[in-house]
Amino acid sequence: MTLSFTKMNGAGNDFVLLDNRDASLALTREQIALLCDRHRGVGADGLLLVEPPQNGADFRMRYYNADGGEAEMCGNGARCFARYAQRITDSRADRISFETPAGVISAGCVGDEVQIAMSTPHSYAPPTALEAAGETVAVHFINTGVPHAVIFVDDLAAADVVRIGAAIRFHPHFAPAGTNVNFVRVDASGGISIRTYERGVEGETLACGTGVVACALIHHLTSNASSPVGVHVRGGDTLRVGFEPGAAPGEFRAVTLTGPADFVFDGTVTL
Repeated sequence: MTLSFTKMNGAGNDFVLLDNRDASLALTREQIALLCDRHRGVGADGLLLVEPPQNGADFRMRYYNADGGEAEMCGNGARCFARYAQRITDSRADRISFETPAGVISAGCVGDEVQIAMSTPHSYAPPTALEAAGETVAVHFINTGVPHAVIFVDDLAAADVVRIGAAIRFHPHFAPAGTNVNFVRVDASGGISIRTYERGVEGETLACGTGVVACALIHHLTSNASSPVGVHVRGGDTLRVGFEPGAAPGEFRAVTLTGPADFVFDGTVTL
């Protein structure tokens, strides 16, 4: 089977995108993992499929992690998905909408960037002390489409993202689904810098959109930082998270994520 694909990245978080509007593709978990393999495939943090909508939106977005497992949502992937969907349909619409397991997402261009309206965050939990890799760590939690643990550190460069991240990701406290894990430093500017261990990739990535949102919202809860919050990611970009606090702590509405979504190349691959 020969596939035509597009490679994109959002703030360094990279993806393989496929047009499946005719619903002809039924890739196995092994095939998806092969496409995402950086040595034997195209190489990516995840794979995105554009599919026909089922509930009235413009499109349906299917997102798979690099291990081939399907996930509910990906913020950086959603921005790439929006630009790709507009390109393959030659759309001139100001905004498009697409269905995800986390809810319907809308997106629109803001200059050279893409802004997505996120689904409503939920399941906020205040910091809990957890034993991980021989250390006691204070872990905040919120679900921004997918689950995210948030850990504040003083020295982000020295954070043991892989060792501690893996221990928290597979911690019994988050079983059975597990969680993504973010390490956050509060910057002098009032913004934050983060590093993320991604569930499904099972390693550190250059950026994670839903993680950016989770960290910005937890930063607001711990410091009363105002919207929008600038979040600097390891890939070098600064993304912006807008929000309106809800009536109770941990409740938010009108959450947006704004950042880049860049085309890298188009190609074909044989599976």
